Amino acid sequence: MVLWLDSFSTLFAPQQAEDALYLLRLAGLTVHVVHPNSQPGMVLDSGRSLLTFGLVDETRQLAKQLLNILSPHVAAGLSIVGLEPSSLLMLRDEYKTLGLGQPAVALAKQALLFEEFIAAELTRGGFQLPFQAGKITQLVLIHGHCHQKAIGAMKSVRRVLKTVPELEFSFIESSCCGMAGTFGLEAEHVDYSHQMAQQSLVPALQASPDALVVSNGFGCAHQIKVTAQRATLHLATLLRQALAEYTLPT
Repeated sequence: MVLWLDSFSTLFAPQQAEDALYLLRLAGLTVHVVHPNSQPGMVLDSGRSLLTFGLVDETRQLAKQLLNILSPHVAAGLSIVGLEPSSLLMLRDEYKTLGLGQPAVALAKQALLFEEFIAAELTRGGFQLPFQAGKITQLVLIHGHCHQKAIGAMKSVRRVLKTVPELEFSFIESSCCGMAGTFGLEAEHVDYSHQMAQQSLVPALQASPDALVVSNGFGCAHQIKVTAQRATLHLATLLRQALAEYTLPT
């Protein structure tokens, strides 16, 4: 399979990229890694941030570059797996509307979120990892990114978490965290953004102050840190911490 490391995961949250790669290899998979600097002289990126600002031509150019790198793997029948929902799902949705032809259609069929890929492997009887029962003693709260919720990927998150014995987890019932791409970073929208977070997300976090918080979305994680002063984990990091061999920090 291919682990496609988007710009957010590579440049801002490299730990989650390292943890995902570790888990996939531990499960016995051959992993081809594609990251922003895989091609000399260019930055491989989904174009999500550019498209947010309406820069369609620039987005299309980035998409073509990434397609050129990923298409041989797609032709070989490999799954293209990503960690950041907003970036990976560009490959499955928006790329098909950018006039990129059959390569984009083929890529969309093989592009999977990390949790979707693991859930599919579990269905096939694979992805057996040495989790330790009761290793993580805290309640785990999961906040879903809007893109995860829109495609029904939270079911895959649940399926994956159920493989960790004695793990207590709960999904936060909330709407958008309020970040919404760059919306929550723009000065004229910050107050509205924080108000959205305060509707249900922040109260849920405050109700369980000792819980671990899982949030796969980079923007969501930032919003939670700013509005609730809580650190978050990517699903990959939580799973690695549940391994018998992993030493939890004190």
